[in-house]
Amino acid sequence: MSAGLIAPSRATRWIIGVLVGVAFLVPLAATLLHTLRDGDGYSVANWTGLFDPAAAGTLRPLWIGLGNSLILALVTVAIVLVLIAPTIILVNLRFPQLKRAFEFVALLPISIPAIVLVVGLAPIYLQVSRTLGTGAWTLAFAYGITVLPFAYRAIQASVDAIDIRTLSEAARSLGSGWITVVLRVLAPNLRQGLLAASLISVAVVLGEFTIASLLNRQVLQTAMVLVSKQDVYAPAIFTLIALVFVFILLLVIGGIGGPKAVRTPRPLTKAKPQ
Repeated sequence: MSAGLIAPSRATRWIIGVLVGVAFLVPLAATLLHTLRDGDGYSVANWTGLFDPAAAGTLRPLWIGLGNSLILALVTVAIVLVLIAPTIILVNLRFPQLKRAFEFVALLPISIPAIVLVVGLAPIYLQVSRTLGTGAWTLAFAYGITVLPFAYRAIQASVDAIDIRTLSEAARSLGSGWITVVLRVLAPNLRQGLLAASLISVAVVLGEFTIASLLNRQVLQTAMVLVSKQDVYAPAIFTLIALVFVFILLLVIGGIGGPKAVRTPRPLTKAKPQ
């Protein structure tokens, strides 16, 4: 059946790409023009105002929120790579009969509204605050649950694309330990899935508002709401910066995770007799 499918022409792909690009760029361009508006004209005064000492007090929550969000992104990615990814590998290798149940549990958070998650997490975070403090980084535990469905799908797709059982058994037969098998044999073959899961985690952390707001943690999104009451331009500028950062990260990860070009050896030519 799939052999009879006709791929879209190059012109069709270009048209679709241009339309999708315009759909993304128009809101960004409108936001950029909004940040450049200054009275009856346009200037970069709103951008340079981010570094104005007179506005430091007003913008301080934004800088703190940005720093907290970056720390949260790193901790959440660490949870995905250190906890979620090895668990997926373990289930596929040792407990394949539990794969369906694990998939159900992993995808369950996507069907639960954030407000319901907060109601369940509030008593837990009361104990977390007493034990680990009220730092914003503790939100990474909740974000680990939030990104679980997306990270699972990305990593599981890479797992299904390779024969991890054969690879692991071959490495084990050569004397490799399980840590070596995971880090040096399986992880390189799961690179695209791991990178996609990491990107999704960063995007979720930078865009999440409900959990952070209801748990009284200061992150970039909650800081934008707070600062927007005094300065309507600064939150829009930080939104653009965050979107550009994620877009660049997407390009970098896509380039790293893409297939490597294979050099075709040149055929040897016989030397002509002198």
